[in-house]
Amino acid sequence: MNNNEVYPILSRIRQPDDVRALGVDELEPLCREIRSCLVDTVCENGGHLASNLGVVELTLALYRCLRIGEDRIIWDVGHQAYVHKLLSGRLNEFDTLRKPGGVGGFPRRTESPYDVFGTGHGSTALSAALGFARADQLRGDSYWTVAVIGDGAYTGGMVHEALNNCDRNLHLMVILNENEMSISPNTGKFAGMLTKLRNSSYYKSKAGLKSFLARLPVVGRPLSGWLSKMKKNLKNRLYNSNYFENMGLYYLGPVDGNDYRAVETVLHEAMRQGVSCLIHIKTKKGKGYEPAEQAPGKYHSVPAQSASAAGDSDAKVNYSGVFGASLSELAAKDDRVCAVTAAMADGTGLSSFASAYPKRFFDVGMAEEHAVTFAAGLAASGYRPYVALYSTFLQRAFDQVIHDVALQSLPVTFCIDRAGLNGADGPTHHGIFDVSFFASLPNVRVLTPYAFSDLKNDLNEALRQNAPVAIRYPNGRENAETMQYFSDVTAHPVCVPLTVPQHLDAWIVVHGRMADTALAARKLLAEKGICAEVLLLTQLSPYAETVRVLAQTVCVDVPLFCVEEEIQCGGFGMQLANAAVGVMPNRFFSIGTENPFVNAQAGKTIWETAGVDAKSICDKIIDELS
Repeated sequence: MNNNEVYPILSRIRQPDDVRALGVDELEPLCREIRSCLVDTVCENGGHLASNLGVVELTLALYRCLRIGEDRIIWDVGHQAYVHKLLSGRLNEFDTLRKPGGVGGFPRRTESPYDVFGTGHGSTALSAALGFARADQLRGDSYWTVAVIGDGAYTGGMVHEALNNCDRNLHLMVILNENEMSISPNTGKFAGMLTKLRNSSYYKSKAGLKSFLARLPVVGRPLSGWLSKMKKNLKNRLYNSNYFENMGLYYLGPVDGNDYRAVETVLHEAMRQGVSCLIHIKTKKGKGYEPAEQAPGKYHSVPAQSASAAGDSDAKVNYSGVFGASLSELAAKDDRVCAVTAAMADGTGLSSFASAYPKRFFDVGMAEEHAVTFAAGLAASGYRPYVALYSTFLQRAFDQVIHDVALQSLPVTFCIDRAGLNGADGPTHHGIFDVSFFASLPNVRVLTPYAFSDLKNDLNEALRQNAPVAIRYPNGRENAETMQYFSDVTAHPVCVPLTVPQHLDAWIVVHGRMADTALAARKLLAEKGICAEVLLLTQLSPYAETVRVLAQTVCVDVPLFCVEEEIQCGGFGMQLANAAVGVMPNRFFSIGTENPFVNAQAGKTIWETAGVDAKSICDKIIDELS
C-alpha cells in the first residue's frame, strides 16, 4: 500500500502550512498515524524511537501555533526531530531514514530549509537560538525562535552559559522537555491543579483583569503593579521558577506535553507575552508504543529490524560490553579505579560497573568538559579514573584534555568508544578526529586494541602508567578470521602476519577494524599480481617507539601504505612518516578520509563514499606503484 492509504492525514502534509489547515477532529488520528510511521520506520531502519514518540503532540502544537519557515525550531541534540521531519513534508522519503543518501537521523541544513540549524551533540540549541533571536532583533524582525531542550541536555554547561546571556526583550522561546528526571521539585497534585487552571481560564482572566485595572483612574496602575508582584511572588513559591525569570525568561508551566491542546494554549500565551520565555513541559518517552513506554531506555536508540528485542543481546559481545566487564574486574583488584561518563552509562558498557561500584561510578550528565576536568581532579588526588566517552563527544573536551590532563601529565585513561566513521548517524557522530588531536600532545600513549583480550590488557597497562593513556575502539566485535591472520594480535606496538613472502610489493599498515578491510584489499591486489601484506598496529603513540619496531620488521625498499578511516591530516600515517625521518628510508603513503564531514551516498557505504573501502584502497595502491 502507498502512503495515501496507510497515512491518509499525514500524506496530505506537504509543507508546514498544511498542518495549520487541519481540522481539530483530525489531530488525534494524525498523532496515531505519526506514531505508527515512527514505529514501522525505526524498527526497520534503526534509530531513536522513544524520544520521538514522546514529542508527537509537542511538535504538532508547535507547527499549529508557529509559522514554520519564518519562525524556527532548533532541536537540541536533534535525535527527537523525526516528527518535525514528517510534518515538514518528508513522509515520502522517510523510509530512507538513516540510509545512505536518505533522510538524516538529525537535522541537516542541507536536507531541508526547515532544518534551520544542524545538531547532533547536546546542549547547543539555546546558544544557537539566541544567535537567531539576536539577529532578528538587529534586523528589526519579529519572528519566533524556539529551542527544544530535554532535561538530559539541560545538564550540559552550554545551556547555562546561554541562559546567562538571555535578554527578556527577544522573541525567544525555550521548551524544557522533562521526560525522566525531575527539574522542578514542586510538580505534585497542587502544582498540577494550578497548571490546569492556567491552561483553561487563567490566561484570559489575567488579561481581562489587567485591562480592567489599567482603565481605572488614579489607583488602576498602582493596583495592577501590586497584584503583579503578588502573583509573581506566589508563582515563585509554588513553582520555584524565579531562577529562570532572573535569567530573563518568563516562566510558564509545568504543562502536559502529550496534550496538544494544553501545549497550544501555553504556546499562544507565551507568544501573547511577546518576550523571552521558558515553557516547562512533561512528556512520556515511548508514548503510544507499549514496549517503549515500559522500557524507554532500551528504546532510546534501537538497531535496525530489532526494536522489539532492543537491549536483549549479550552486552559482552562487543567492545563496549567487554570494556565494562573488564573495568569491573580491575576495580575489584584496585580500589583506586573509578569510572566517569557523560550521560552514556549504557552506551559505553558501564551499567554493570555502576551497579557493582556505585561510589566509584560518576555519570556527570551531558557535560564532557566537566567529566575530563573532574577526572583530572580525581587523578591528582591519587585515584585512577577511566573516562568513557564516544569519540565524537570527546571532541567537546579537547581544551580540558590539553590543559587539565596532558599539561599536568595526570594518569587519566580515556576509553574512546565508537571510534571511526559512522554510516547511520553521519558527520555529527564520526569518531575520526581523536587520533590527530592526541598526536599533538606529548606523553600520551594511544592504544588501539583489535582483540577483546588486547582491550583487557590495555586497561591493565593504563593502570601501570603514571601518565595519560587513550584507548580507542570501534562499535563492533573482533573478527576471528582477521585474528588468525596475525601471529599475535596482542603484540605491541606491531602485529605481523603468521607468514610473510620473501618478495613484497607493499605493506598495508592499519589499526583497529580497518584490518578487516586491508585484508580484503590484499586479496584484490593479489588478483592483479601485486603482493601485499598487512601490518596491524595496536599502539600508535609514542610514534617514535612504533617506528623503531617497524624499522626492525620491514625491508627498507618496500613502500608502506598507511590506511585509516580517520582524517589524513595529522593522522597516524602522517605521524609515522614524520617520526620515520632519519630512521626508515621507506616511502610512506597515507590513505584516509579526506572529507571529515562525509555523508554516505545513495547505494554506497560510508567507507566507499569516504574512499577507504577495499576496492578504493586497492586502486590507490596500484596508482602509486605504477
